[in-house]
Amino acid sequence: MKIGIHDLDVATSHYVLDLDTLAEHHDIDPNKFRIGLGQDAFSMPAPDEDIVTMAAEAAQTLLERHDVSKIRQVLFATESSIDQSKAAGVYLHELLGLPANVRSVELKQACYSGTAALQMAVNAVARNPEEQVLVITSDVARYALDSGGEPTQGAGSVAMLISAAPNLVEIEPESGLHTTDVNDFWRPNDSTTPFVDGQLSLDAYLGATTSAWDDLLARRELAIDDVDRFLHHQPFTKMARKQLAALAEHTGTELTDDLIEESMGYNRALGNTYTSSLYFALTAQLHNNPDLAGKRLGFFSYGSGAVAEFFTGIVQDTYQDHIYPQNVAKQLDNRVELTYDEYRKLHSDFTATSETFTTDKTTNAPFRLSGVTEHQRRYEAQ
Repeated sequence: MKIGIHDLDVATSHYVLDLDTLAEHHDIDPNKFRIGLGQDAFSMPAPDEDIVTMAAEAAQTLLERHDVSKIRQVLFATESSIDQSKAAGVYLHELLGLPANVRSVELKQACYSGTAALQMAVNAVARNPEEQVLVITSDVARYALDSGGEPTQGAGSVAMLISAAPNLVEIEPESGLHTTDVNDFWRPNDSTTPFVDGQLSLDAYLGATTSAWDDLLARRELAIDDVDRFLHHQPFTKMARKQLAALAEHTGTELTDDLIEESMGYNRALGNTYTSSLYFALTAQLHNNPDLAGKRLGFFSYGSGAVAEFFTGIVQDTYQDHIYPQNVAKQLDNRVELTYDEYRKLHSDFTATSETFTTDKTTNAPFRLSGVTEHQRRYEAQ
């Protein structure tokens, strides 16, 4: 029985900052961002947006095409959690009007947990093939102003419907896994931005690549040449090129950039979307390559701290009948471009407070954060 990604859709935020604007005000050659990082711009939420509003928009667009009565679980993966107790998926459940007999939970492990959610969903469907699982990845990457991570901010959400007989990608059995305790990136409870050891993070990321690949080979017969396209977690798209080069050196096989090129367009425009990054890469690959039917995709998922997984999937023959690139184009084109001063103010005004406040209407998305009342977040449809 084939089980995998039946359908998917995406959302991003109201605002965007072009990295040429950031480069100009920091007196930096724009090519340091466009070529050195492989990034062109990053999305930034309005004050009335967060991980829940983006997730609800992506999921609503997806579910309009399906029978929601088949959904038994919502697995919400994020490292931008809005509450230390209540799952973001519960807020999402209410906004989408899902029935009460649906399990809703939140998963966290840096940028990796979307893959954990995907694998949990595949296993759940294997047990109950008539049911479906809604997997959500949604994150806002915020870094301190004037920091090294500033140009790699971003925001976005991917909603995926996991089912038997999938329309898009069958997830194959067996994965290569890797976990090691390393402080390359972390965000304590009392900080709104993370702490990053850049060189350690790069080393941990590349080391996890080869370790997860080796573990996969120990569990199934698979040659590197059996993988037709590679998909990588992309904190910035140049990282995918570094990772592919590391895998090529490790396996002694030439792996050229054309194996990943079609997966990077959306991430270049969105910035780092943490748990969503790998699945924006999948979306871009499906949208930009008309010749994937029957091809094997190699997925490399990484979350700092660090957990990694290498797994594979087979693109289904009719996948082109079930992709919606116009929806992504609309999300990207509808963003409002920020000036540098507007960006700085928006960034500086952000507070992670549970004190009572209301937000002015900014976003044109179907859902918004209206504010907080007595420490309770309030959302509304519009």
